[in-house]
Amino acid sequence: MDRLAYIAMTGARQTEIAQTVNSNNLANASTTGFRADLHAFESLPVYGPGRPTRVNAIGETFATDFTQGATLATGRDLDVAIQGRGFFVVQTADGGEAYTRAGDFRVNSVGQLLNGRGDPVMGEGGPVAIPPSTSITIATDGTISVQPLGQSAAAIATVDRLKLVNPALDELEKSADGLFRRKDAADAQADASVLLTPGALETSNVNVAESLVSMIGLARHYEMQVKAIKTAEENADSAAALLRVR
Repeated sequence: MDRLAYIAMTGARQTEIAQTVNSNNLANASTTGFRADLHAFESLPVYGPGRPTRVNAIGETFATDFTQGATLATGRDLDVAIQGRGFFVVQTADGGEAYTRAGDFRVNSVGQLLNGRGDPVMGEGGPVAIPPSTSITIATDGTISVQPLGQSAAAIATVDRLKLVNPALDELEKSADGLFRRKDAADAQADASVLLTPGALETSNVNVAESLVSMIGLARHYEMQVKAIKTAEENADSAAALLRVR
């Protein structure tokens, strides 16, 4: 009976983890540029002293869905979406680089270009700094131009160019903060072939309907595992009662 209880117990635990992953996807269904996490279950023998007679259910987040989300036109000058493959580069708290698909940019009070999370956006020469200006435009190749404050519309100045990269997807891993980093911790090289759509944002690629169906399925799966644990307990009690009969 302990075999049944053990398998059901590990299955229930891993179902809880899978439900957490699925819930996180649903919570980010409206997050700009979000990439859904994928999860799966597998069964592995438990090795130790004696024969491997127990099986451990394992559920893990094994990959990220890199399918492109829909492009939503906003008309805002600092909103940009990547066409096809590629990533924006942001500076992390430790001074390193990380990658994101979110192009919801803004300029803070000291002229830094930040994304929606508040991370500094990287250009070809480091974090992008915007001088006082009347207007800001971002071209399809990532070139940032401004109309300096107090000057005519004809006085357009190029400030910087966004660092756009296109590393191989199997070289990337998703961190807990939702940003992507290279597995070897190296910085990706700028790729001039990455193009942008100005005045637009890429939405999350989470399929809400599929996630809701998955949530229901995981809840039922959890209930089934708990019922199996109770069944194992009832069977053990019944066996013990039979052994007490004289």
